[in-house]
Amino acid sequence: MSIIPHPIPYQGSKRKLAPAIHAFANNKKYDVLYEPFAGSAAFSLYAAHHGLADRYVLGDAFESLIDLWKLIINHPEKASSMYKKIWDGQKQDDFEYFNRIRSSFNEHRDPVHLLYLIVRCVKNAVRFNNAGNFSQSADKRRKGTRPETMEKQIYGASQLLKGRVDFFVGDFTECVSGASSRDLIYMDPPYQGTSQLNDKRYYEQLHRETLCDFLAEQNHKNVDYLLSYDGKTGEKIYGDDLPESLNLKRIYINAGRSTQATLVGKKEVTLESLYFSPSFSGVMDITNDAEYSFQGQIALSI
Repeated sequence: MSIIPHPIPYQGSKRKLAPAIHAFANNKKYDVLYEPFAGSAAFSLYAAHHGLADRYVLGDAFESLIDLWKLIINHPEKASSMYKKIWDGQKQDDFEYFNRIRSSFNEHRDPVHLLYLIVRCVKNAVRFNNAGNFSQSADKRRKGTRPETMEKQIYGASQLLKGRVDFFVGDFTECVSGASSRDLIYMDPPYQGTSQLNDKRYYEQLHRETLCDFLAEQNHKNVDYLLSYDGKTGEKIYGDDLPESLNLKRIYINAGRSTQATLVGKKEVTLESLYFSPSFSGVMDITNDAEYSFQGQIALSI
């Protein structure tokens, strides 16, 4: 398998950054890789393709998302056929079809309905209302991932993780409670620049104090972890620095031109932060707050 599968195309997915993150993580083989803010699970899929760990844990507070991952990985034929049936139900110029599927999902929480909504909604940008219901609109310019393409993505993800993954629904601290010094935790929570606001992108919010307390506990347990948490675009910086007492190292990975900036005629580059736990032995030669671009699997200092 030369191309990493990506069946759930969340906006903000770490699919493009996974090679760079893996280049820093690949200092040893781990027993378990935990991804407690799984989302599109882009890093776990990339890591599984490259054999970073023996087992994987996908966790998320959004139960329907984990139900979807269970279906994709354990029952790829069913997931593919159900998706095809929903996708084929679209009719030309029937823009209310999306709304009907959205209403059905919000009532019944069918995981394949969620998959269709994600691939068909505007910019794959998932949004929720105050009741926790999917609220994003359909992208009228396209019909979403074609069934034959989705089938390849689903079977590819299943091939990588079936029999090697456990699932968890709930708080991220409970998801990784069993992590030890032989394991790796990769976290991609909501940016701290948005997590304290009434932001509709996230099913649940994360308080900075909760995260800091959790990181301090992992430091005490000597657990390796990587954290994608904030960043900057042009002169705009998302959030405050994490406390020095956590003794973290941070680098910035060049994620390319900002989509939002491009829409308003600016040519600004987004730099995403990657934090390393103090236990992370593979980063001793990395300059704190250095900026990196990446090519293939190799991160390059810029």
